[in-house]
Amino acid sequence: MNINGKPYRTIWTDPAEPGAVFIIDQRPLPHELRIVALRTLDEAVTAIRDMWVRGAPLIGATAAFGLYLASLEAQTQADPAACLAKASRRLAATRPTAVNLQWALDRMQAVLQPLPAGQWPARALAEAQAIADEDVQISYQIGQNGLPLIEAVARRKPDEPVHILTHCNAGWMATVDWGTATAPIYLAHQAGIPLHVWVDETRPRNQGARITAYELAAHGIPHTVIPDNTGGHLMQHGLVDMCIVGTDRTTRCGDVANKIGTYLKALAAHDNGVPFYVALPSTTIDWSLCDGRAEIPIEQREGSEVTHIQGWDEEAGRILPVRLTPANSPAANYAFDVTPARLVTQLITERGCCEASESGLLGLFPEKNSV
Repeated sequence: MNINGKPYRTIWTDPAEPGAVFIIDQRPLPHELRIVALRTLDEAVTAIRDMWVRGAPLIGATAAFGLYLASLEAQTQADPAACLAKASRRLAATRPTAVNLQWALDRMQAVLQPLPAGQWPARALAEAQAIADEDVQISYQIGQNGLPLIEAVARRKPDEPVHILTHCNAGWMATVDWGTATAPIYLAHQAGIPLHVWVDETRPRNQGARITAYELAAHGIPHTVIPDNTGGHLMQHGLVDMCIVGTDRTTRCGDVANKIGTYLKALAAHDNGVPFYVALPSTTIDWSLCDGRAEIPIEQREGSEVTHIQGWDEEAGRILPVRLTPANSPAANYAFDVTPARLVTQLITERGCCEASESGLLGLFPEKNSV
């Protein structure tokens, strides 16, 4: 996708700088575009844990490149295998909800373990790059499969834009390119379909207000940033044609874990007859789980993300944190909630759209029937 007319992925390498992995540090967006080079396992761990990168597919890709960096460090260790195993455990512990993280680490380990340690770096880099490239294609296919849903609404109201509500950032910045929930939006925009996107601010980290709005503005897509609690009101007044969100983990029965507040949007959509779609790569499906509410681990983050907010201070000319709450008030910070399958109209995957159910998912992924 583009920033000021220049195409970027969210993670990449440069042959001129071997041993470095480059990312867009998402923390200062939209006020500053900061490119960071990750050169050590410690830096990759920090980038995932402290949300320099975020979004389930991008977390998985970053973990894969993190093992590449670990494979370089392992060359100097007395026990390279133990070094690599420890690196995998450290990366896996950074973000517990997004299943792509463990998926990517398992895939990397399966490739590296049969090889002598001296061959790890080259093979790890190639596999991490393959994971990133595949993610781009998967996101594009999600866009292709979601596009007809937008086209159908556009045909019903030819003289008005299609109004889409999204929550958090399931866009280009959450993947390697294109995004999940935003991929159909980008393709619809390219096809000339009039659109307008309602962008939930998505407290407490404001990924919608900071990042989704930044993406849409960069691509000229009309949008409006709204407080998180506005969506239900808009739906009651017929101002939302559909909701499209992403997911960090989806059970085989169709429950979805996404950024906190998604469940409330799904309830409002259900009450007002608004289609509620969830766009996801198959890498976010946890085929070992069925009951999302009981089984998906929900990450709890630092209360400071709730008690403080960061923004651009025009007088100081820099980004500053500001306290919102009384100094002695504690804060709870659940990062995700689970939307039950019964509230999901359809799942949009790289293989097509399906009912949010075990039979629906197995219809698209029959090879998982024995998992």
